[in-house]
Amino acid sequence: MATKANTKPAAKKVEQKKTVTPAKKTVTPVKAKKAEEVVKPKTPPPAHLFPTRNDEKHDYTVSDKLKALYDLQQIDSTVDKIRVVRGELPMEVKDLEDEIVGLTTRVTNYTNEVKQLEDSINKKKQSIKDSNVAIKKYTGQQDNVKNNREYESLTKEIEFQNLEIQLSEKRIREYTADIVNKNLIIEATQTNLDERKQDLAVKKKELAGIIAETEKEEEQLMKKSAEAAKIIEGRLITAYNRIRSNARNGLAVVMVQRDSCGGCFNKVPPQQQLEIRQRKKVIVCEHCGRILVDPDIIGIEQ
Repeated sequence: MATKANTKPAAKKVEQKKTVTPAKKTVTPVKAKKAEEVVKPKTPPPAHLFPTRNDEKHDYTVSDKLKALYDLQQIDSTVDKIRVVRGELPMEVKDLEDEIVGLTTRVTNYTNEVKQLEDSINKKKQSIKDSNVAIKKYTGQQDNVKNNREYESLTKEIEFQNLEIQLSEKRIREYTADIVNKNLIIEATQTNLDERKQDLAVKKKELAGIIAETEKEEEQLMKKSAEAAKIIEGRLITAYNRIRSNARNGLAVVMVQRDSCGGCFNKVPPQQQLEIRQRKKVIVCEHCGRILVDPDIIGIEQ
């Protein structure tokens, strides 16, 4: 009986150790993790990671921005005209250079053809000499023939050589006429080539002068454009550039003239015209998407 009483409590102690110990190991880290997840604050990222481009532009009114957009449009239109003038001259220079190459090739080809014709004439002249020698030879052999068959054979050879001489003389006349015609073409082409070379020299000089002048003017205009863009916020600049790229004439900001849009010439509703004159918000044409301004904006001082 004593042995049974001693064994039962020991079994209970072992069971308590087995059950309590793993509970401590598993529960403690889970509670800690949950506590950390709950307590951990969500801190916002520092403001300098998201800089705003136009933080310093919030003091400008919509009227100021519209005036700056109009000024920017005028500057960019002037730059476009400068680039168009500069852009046409390089194309003209390139066309003249291509034409000169073509004319030079033509002169070279005709000159080679003339040389070939002259070689052909020399060959025909040599052929005539050879035929005359053969005729003289066959004529001498006729005095020593023994029968009529040999005589007739020599006579046919002499006739053949005479025909060869006539054909060679005809070819020489044709070749000579071709040489005369080709020389006339070469002369006219060479004259045209000389004129084009002079034109090319003038165009290159003009292009160099325009580039020297327009580079300074364009640089000044780009500085003014950058100053005008300082007043305009980023989204308006993006919209302005997008409209300019889609428009054929590069106009993104236009005036309302005669109750119509200055870009597409469609009618602007009276209520919309009133809002444009108030200059309290940026209004675009419902037909072409250009930014609309009233004519009085020219007299506004920033």
